[in-house]
Amino acid sequence: MTDFSKFIREVPDFPQPGILFKDITPLLQNPGAFRDAVDTMAAHYESKDIDTIVGIDARGFIFGSALAYRLGVSFVPVRKRGKLPYLTHEASYELEYGVDTLAIHQDACSPGSRVVICDDVIATGGTIAASIELVEKLGSKVAGIAVLIELTFLNGREKFLNHDIFSLIEF
Repeated sequence: MTDFSKFIREVPDFPQPGILFKDITPLLQNPGAFRDAVDTMAAHYESKDIDTIVGIDARGFIFGSALAYRLGVSFVPVRKRGKLPYLTHEASYELEYGVDTLAIHQDACSPGSRVVICDDVIATGGTIAASIELVEKLGSKVAGIAVLIELTFLNGREKFLNHDIFSLIEF
């Protein structure tokens, strides 16, 4: 398997002092690494009867849409409040510096459908928790959580002990 970590650039003090940001841009710029990342995620879910990939705004769109294409399933965007044009459900989550809200279209997933939530990073788990809430409001089942990077020192995984979490890189 590809060592995906060698394609992650660390940027100190972004977006604020004291943060060591994990930049996925080098991986996206390398066609082979990006393809291998999506193919590795797809291989994990190929036999799990997935109906839909839900991608979290915005970098989850990159991996989620490619993963949906690769698996031959539908793609649903979870967006920040006010960005979706139709009737939505909303869920809020805490940030280090406040609260934000995510939304999903009310007709995005069928009740009982099996969904994988996809994002670039699992850190504290706030956006994923809000996305799980949204998927469950639709009557769908979260069959997995797929991320490129897991920041293990932030313990986000602890919020999702009853979910299958698949990450390609751990820091």
